[in-house]
Amino acid sequence: MESKGVTGAAAAGSPRRVVVAVDESEESMHALSWCLSNVVSVAAANAPAAPPPAVVLVHARPTRPLGYPVIDGAGYVLTQEVMDSMDRYMAAAADTVVAKARDICTAFPNVKVETCVEKGDPREVICGAAEKAGAEMLVMGSHGYGFLQRALLGSVSNHCVQNCKCPVVVVKRPSGAAAAAGDNAKTE
Repeated sequence: MESKGVTGAAAAGSPRRVVVAVDESEESMHALSWCLSNVVSVAAANAPAAPPPAVVLVHARPTRPLGYPVIDGAGYVLTQEVMDSMDRYMAAAADTVVAKARDICTAFPNVKVETCVEKGDPREVICGAAEKAGAEMLVMGSHGYGFLQRALLGSVSNHCVQNCKCPVVVVKRPSGAAAAAGDNAKTE
């Protein structure tokens, strides 16, 4: 478990915390941009003397299932070296996601950005990080899966809406008329 900057509930007088769940999808990066423009900027404009909310970027790295088969579906033996290589690849992919998200945050130089990268089920990692950070709000993107995909894969955003102790904003990626109207977030 790698965790940087998330040390517990925000102390009195410290800036508010907004947790943003990020992954490799464009939807999560859009949710981050939406949060910076509509939550962080608005908070800074409404209270110029107060520090802007801290943004905590949370990324869940997939774990290797226990008892991972030594032989894959094609009959190849997966050595420890191959397994270690897969772990290094997943760590590099997580670093790339966090770097991309940090790059988006650079457009808002006064925002304090923290990161939290943990191995585990995204539903549990995101809810846990929001609680540890003392988040006032969790912002996440919606992949827009249909009913069947949600039923088979489960919905991370739905789980977070049902289980997080803070308000959860699920940001849908704009499409056509919704993009022009700017109506693409739903608060639960």
